[in-house]
Amino acid sequence: MKVVVLGAGLMGKEVARDLIKNSKVECVFLGDIDVKLAQNFVDSLNTDKIEVVELHAERDDSLMEVISKGDVVVNALFYSFNERVARAAIEAGVHSVDLGGHIGGVTEKILDLDEEAKAKGVTIIPDLGVAPGMVNILAGYGASKLDEVESIKLFVGGIPTEPKPPLHYTRVFSLDGVFDHYTEPSKVILKGKLQEVPSLSGVEPIYFKDFGVLEAFYTSGGISTLDKTFPNVQTLEYKTIRYKGHAEKFKLLADLGFLDASNKVEVEDQEVSVRPVVREALKKKLELGTKPDAVLLRVIVAGEKAQQQVTYEYEMVVRKDMTINETAMARATANTISVVAQMIGENKITERGVFAPESVVPGDTYIEEMAKRGVVIKETSHTSAMIVKW
Repeated sequence: MKVVVLGAGLMGKEVARDLIKNSKVECVFLGDIDVKLAQNFVDSLNTDKIEVVELHAERDDSLMEVISKGDVVVNALFYSFNERVARAAIEAGVHSVDLGGHIGGVTEKILDLDEEAKAKGVTIIPDLGVAPGMVNILAGYGASKLDEVESIKLFVGGIPTEPKPPLHYTRVFSLDGVFDHYTEPSKVILKGKLQEVPSLSGVEPIYFKDFGVLEAFYTSGGISTLDKTFPNVQTLEYKTIRYKGHAEKFKLLADLGFLDASNKVEVEDQEVSVRPVVREALKKKLELGTKPDAVLLRVIVAGEKAQQQVTYEYEMVVRKDMTINETAMARATANTISVVAQMIGENKITERGVFAPESVVPGDTYIEEMAKRGVVIKETSHTSAMIVKW
């Protein structure tokens, strides 16, 4: 199989690193606007399986030319490109996966391309990061073991293992993405009703061994398509994990309008957008992937099975791989999208059309493949007393 990777950033590079380990991958085309930077990375791998190609993602002709080189395309570009890539992949007759794009209904627009994808005989799976992505796959897997699903609770967070004040946070992906997650409303199902709640609200304590008591709070985008896949559950919520006090500090920034993309002020007779200034100022305080990070995950799926109350819980703690300087976030995210891309390329996923991750990715195979890459997801379950229905 030939695989195209769009974007040689934090995730794209690690996807390429994983792909070349598969003997069934004949060639990887790594597309980026900065050919020199991408080539420097490839040179460090000592491989002849990766070809760097110049990509101008904002140009349809360039996008089509690069995508057409592969059997499967892994979209590791910023999520504003996701719909454009999906449409180009369908036109080219190439399977496609992306890292997610909840802002502005991007994923919904891609799901609407189902008939076009089927007609072309391709598989398109959006939202294949960690959250959304990994959490969707695990929620779908747990739900598949139940007769009736009642509750899905998702907790995920990328945090530094050596936190430093005042924010106790490390930048492991785009700060613009972080700001979007913190400012857009979060969809939840509470007491059986779909509703929106403010991000950075709903703070609750959560414990992980070796990390102690942390906090979890609502942020946008995490449930992705799960509200449509499981519309009849009583509870569906996604919360981000951080060190205690994080939500309060970022809520202050949000309340002051510092994270608002439309907020502009006049400084010395010049109009200045506030958010980019805040972003660049924070970059200096939040080192990008230079310190050890960790990704913590807990997915809890509860419901009825054989007239008993059963709960399936999935937990993961992954740390930065210091031997190859691969962040924990990249290990969890890049391996997720790479594994699913390879499932499609190897015909382990044969359905054609556009699918949410929870409805098409086999959870047992996914967990096995992630474990081979050192990302261990532990499953536990417990059963309560017999349910008596009158």
